[in-house]
Amino acid sequence: MPSFDVVSEANLVEVKNAIDQSNKEISTRFDFKGSDARVEQKERELTAYADSEFQLNQVRDVLTGKMVKRNVDVRFLDIGKIEKIGGDKVKQVIKIRNGIESDAAKKIVRLVKDSKLKVQASIQGDAVRVTGAKRDDLQSAIALLRKEVTDLPLEFNNFRD
Repeated sequence: MPSFDVVSEANLVEVKNAIDQSNKEISTRFDFKGSDARVEQKERELTAYADSEFQLNQVRDVLTGKMVKRNVDVRFLDIGKIEKIGGDKVKQVIKIRNGIESDAAKKIVRLVKDSKLKVQASIQGDAVRVTGAKRDDLQSAIALLRKEVTDLPLEFNNFRD
C-alpha cells in the first residue's frame, strides 16, 4: 500500500551553519564593535545575546537572514521573551520546533478526511502517515496539505510505492 509521512523537522546542520555565519557577520560589523553580541546553540535551543534590545533585534535579523539563505524555514523558530541579564545586557531564548504537535496533527488528519480523497491519515508520534491505494491520490493529498497548512513548515518524506 503506497504511503508517505508528513513531518516537520529543521535541518540542524544548516541551522548550525547559519549560526556560524551570523556570528561571523556580527563580529565584523561596525555597529557591533566592542559589544558582546552573539548567538549560541545548545541542542534545539538558541540563545541570542546583545548589549541592548535594539542590538538584540539586529542580531535576530542577521540570524533569520542567514537561515533564509540556507533554506531553513524561519517558522521553525519559537522566539521567547527578552530577558535582562545584568546592566544593559539582554538575552533571548529561541527554541527550534521539532515534530508536529498533537493539535496540528489532528488538524492535518481532519483536512485529509474532509477532502474526500481515497486516502487515510493516522498520527504516528510526531508525524502523520498518509496511506492510499493509488499514487495519484497521495500526490493530491500532498498538494492539498501544501496549500492548506501554512502555519507549519511541512516536509513529505518516506514516500513508498
